[in-house]
Amino acid sequence: MTSTTFPQRVAMAVTLCASFFLPSMGSAQTNTAAADEVIERSFCVFDPVGANGPLFAITKTFQPVALQNGIKLNLTAYTDEKVAAEDFKAGQCDAVMLTGTRAREFNKFTGSLEAMGAVPGEEEMRLLYNTLSQPNARPLLLDGPYEVAGVFPAGAIYLHTRDRDINSVEKLQGKRIATLDFDQASVRMVRHVGASVVGSNSANFAGKFNNGSVDLAYAPAVAYTPLELYKGVEPNGGVVKYALGYMNFQIVIHRDRFPDSAGQIVRDEAVKRMGEAYDIIAQAESEIPEDVWMYLPQEDTAEYDKMLEKVRLSLLDDGVYDERAIKLMKAIRCRVDATRSECAS
Repeated sequence: MTSTTFPQRVAMAVTLCASFFLPSMGSAQTNTAAADEVIERSFCVFDPVGANGPLFAITKTFQPVALQNGIKLNLTAYTDEKVAAEDFKAGQCDAVMLTGTRAREFNKFTGSLEAMGAVPGEEEMRLLYNTLSQPNARPLLLDGPYEVAGVFPAGAIYLHTRDRDINSVEKLQGKRIATLDFDQASVRMVRHVGASVVGSNSANFAGKFNNGSVDLAYAPAVAYTPLELYKGVEPNGGVVKYALGYMNFQIVIHRDRFPDSAGQIVRDEAVKRMGEAYDIIAQAESEIPEDVWMYLPQEDTAEYDKMLEKVRLSLLDDGVYDERAIKLMKAIRCRVDATRSECAS
């Protein structure tokens, strides 16, 4: 069976964005500049493989498109997402693509969209993205000199275990979990269940899981085949079919370096093509064998929901999450399923 690799899937999502993002930038620019005036803008691209990676390769194909529309787009590949974020913050990049968790320092509202348990499924995420694409939502996407020009789904985040007997919160106690140690939310969650934090990043968590250095890891389905997580899952493990959160990628821009209408143009077009991104996610989930999935009893799911809510609210109290985002996602959850216990209050 052939499958699209994780970087390629991410690249496809970026292609959906870039195919309208770059021409839109140019079109908006030519309204205010002479037709023969070319401006230079830098776009820092996080690609775990680097300049030879598929994500960066696909982004490069849009340089000629941008140039035709008045922008000389200078691309730089980053294998370290932290460095990409720091260079963007220092003004060395006009635009950057980051994961939602890493983008939190540039916009706490959109950086809260990956809050644990806040988005249970695709229906809720579609409603959320549609809401944020509306022009009156733009103030939420602005934070000082930054604007989030696009948010793109990467799928639900699932817990991967090397041992199917680890099937309850109680059994997580003392277990080693590969954890994004820069993310306060992840560290808080792991410690809350009594597990041990094993500091990791997007480049090494899979290796730690596959070689047995950790007992569990969390990742979206698009990572399962290309990062060979099945090596850690087989023969006695599984993937828990419960969304701990919903991963996304975000394009953040220095808004004074682009036309004022640029961000909204991107969001309008992104929503029209969001279905293509969900098709990629659905394909990835279908490639995980049915006997690998671990399904929680309904009563356990309700308990997990309550546990994640408790941690989510504690992070809100500590200022990690944005209150407006947390309230919006609760309203969406209750719109989709009014029987949730949280919806009574």
